[in-house]
Amino acid sequence: MIWTRKQSGSRQKTTVPADQLAHFRKALAQTGVTSSDFDLNKGSTPPANRTLRPAGVLAPIVERGGRLELILTKRSSALKHHPGQIAFPGGKQDGGDADVVAAALREAREEIGLPSDLVDVLGTLPAHETVTNFLVTPVIAFVKKDFEIIPEPGEVEEVFTVPLDHVLNAENYVVQSRRWQGQRRYYYTVPYGPYYIWGATARMLRAWTERMM
Repeated sequence: MIWTRKQSGSRQKTTVPADQLAHFRKALAQTGVTSSDFDLNKGSTPPANRTLRPAGVLAPIVERGGRLELILTKRSSALKHHPGQIAFPGGKQDGGDADVVAAALREAREEIGLPSDLVDVLGTLPAHETVTNFLVTPVIAFVKKDFEIIPEPGEVEEVFTVPLDHVLNAENYVVQSRRWQGQRRYYYTVPYGPYYIWGATARMLRAWTERMM
């Protein structure tokens, strides 16, 4: 399912078996190690004097046609950083945010029009360190009702969903590489149809997959 413009709707309530949501909560409540963009590149080490900026991203689960799907975005090709890449809605924690969960909810509201009162936070994954010096906390959540998708102009080119069971299946992940800043860098990918999901987004999804296993 793809959204590229405003979608009208009656905010119909979506239903998912309580035991299924409880399974997510239980898995996410487990302790775990952090992930990073350096996981597959053991020869690369981040600068010792780096300052990591806290950020939060939202992984919104919706129910569509009897199955669970994950909302993702495609960043605008006009952006200076990571143009055209697949991402979670989210961003850095601002001074007005109580924590990274609040930052993820605010950014999702701004980027795709998701009202925070429709979001049931199921838990978080350990923070992910990026090569761009962000410490990103993935916030896993269930969207309780349909809502009007409103992509943020100039930042979000497209809003779409992928089947949740696709990105939570370890067999769908492939490690690929490319040269970046003179070095061969390896990263996870989990392609779906025309969408090339890779890099930090794929690594965080992979961490979620491992947690569910």
